[in-house]
Amino acid sequence: MSWTRRDALKGLGGIPILGAVWWAGAANTVSKKKERAALLEQLNIQPSLPPAVPGIGGAPVRVGIIGFGIRGEQLCRSLGFATKEWIEDMKTAEAEAEAEGKKHTALKDFMAQEKLNVELVGICDIFDYRANKALASFNTEDNKMERFRTHQEMIRSGKVDAVIIATPDHWHAPMAIDALENNVHVYVEKPMTHTVEETYRLREAAQKSKAVLQVGHQHRQTLSFQTARDIMNKGTIGHVSLIQTNTNRNDDNGAWNYHIHEDASPQTIDWELFLGSAPKIPFNKNHFFRWRKWWAYGSGLSGDLLSHDYDRLNCVLEMGIPESVTTSGGIYTHRDGRNVPDVLQVNMEFPNFTTGSSQKAGKEKGMTFVYSATLGNGFSRPTILMGHDGTMELGNRLTIWPDGRSTRYAEMIEAEKMNPNIPIYQYNPTATVPDAVASATSQYFADKGLMWTYINGVRVDSTFLHMREWLSATRNGGKVSCGIKEGFEEAIASHMAGLAYKLGRRIDWDPELEILKPIEGIDFDQALLANPFESQSLLTST
Repeated sequence: MSWTRRDALKGLGGIPILGAVWWAGAANTVSKKKERAALLEQLNIQPSLPPAVPGIGGAPVRVGIIGFGIRGEQLCRSLGFATKEWIEDMKTAEAEAEAEGKKHTALKDFMAQEKLNVELVGICDIFDYRANKALASFNTEDNKMERFRTHQEMIRSGKVDAVIIATPDHWHAPMAIDALENNVHVYVEKPMTHTVEETYRLREAAQKSKAVLQVGHQHRQTLSFQTARDIMNKGTIGHVSLIQTNTNRNDDNGAWNYHIHEDASPQTIDWELFLGSAPKIPFNKNHFFRWRKWWAYGSGLSGDLLSHDYDRLNCVLEMGIPESVTTSGGIYTHRDGRNVPDVLQVNMEFPNFTTGSSQKAGKEKGMTFVYSATLGNGFSRPTILMGHDGTMELGNRLTIWPDGRSTRYAEMIEAEKMNPNIPIYQYNPTATVPDAVASATSQYFADKGLMWTYINGVRVDSTFLHMREWLSATRNGGKVSCGIKEGFEEAIASHMAGLAYKLGRRIDWDPELEILKPIEGIDFDQALLANPFESQSLLTST
């Protein structure tokens, strides 16, 4: 072959077609324009743009933010509100990058972001420093903002139309339920709930409420995932029997060892309010700032990161809740007092799921979803969907490789119009746009399509699109892309993985009754919130 696989991939990056790039596999494909056109016509894959949403007209939507930590600040920027500190940090980063002959576009991208018709009218955070930081930046003549001490005070004030919940996981459902019961719109970060029981109560509240709920899985706005749905609907890669996706992070931030602020003390933090339903323990800065490391407040790898990967694939395949889940793992890298695992292997089984088949009816059915994670190694592994006719690598870019034993493409492979070693399609919206990320963890999120997408070559914050969709729905009606149905499926799947790890056994789902199949003597929520050793003793004693 006169073109190597490396040459082919290099060539892909230089042929943008509406943000997509194409390559067909024979050695002289570039010159065989008719054959190439025929292949593209046969594939008929359409790069998908985010759906248009009606404008947010009328009086500004009055929004309150509950939780102004790392994610809370990010969500406010997606609304168009950046702190003074962040703006100064980005100016410095931009100047440093320029001095090194590089580009740093975060501030430029933020300033170019479409202005949404919102007022950020309320801040609720139990750490005085964070609340005051928000007020110092956002309480202006053009945007009047006040602090609320509790979420109930904010929700019942009559001063907010919508709330954004960016708190530790154990507060997600109580706050969201309270808002929905008062017909206040809700944007809640993942995982949607902290326990199984909460998941049902939140679904009931959402179904009864006049308010709109959106769960914060912003990748549903990313173009590659929407394009992947078109690919799957057309049977391009055939029956998918195995999915492999993962988390690989190897830094303090990625392991949830966040900075402990020097102003933190019992005088500046409402510790009792932070604990909420969690076990009562003395004031602990480590637990407050690094809450993701404990089951009492967070959901570990299963709820914090698997939830993203599950929903990314559920967005594409709509496979729903797995019929069974098994999990293994442990604390193998960060023996620092945490009780959530830092290595996790999850198998989700979908024995009755199908993506369609190019073979005889009835031959293919069923799929395994494998998620593996380590917080002790940062090697990048792509998400892979393995079908009978092809394999898809899915992230912010999307690549399809034909399978050498494909039924659908057998004749084209035999005629050397396709080559299993060369992709037949690649969607690369970043082909001509250099990206700069601040850390290995940021790169991880970027590679998964969780930070931004591209529209006509312009980088757009995916969270901005997700929040714009939600805000439009609050004003104009219509369906959001990650509402209560999608959030319910994400929460139950994540809890099944957490329970399987805690109990060391398979957890089964009854799709007819829509319940986890009971295990005699086991309270699922008690097991989910307990330390792993306590969960094992619960199972042993039954």
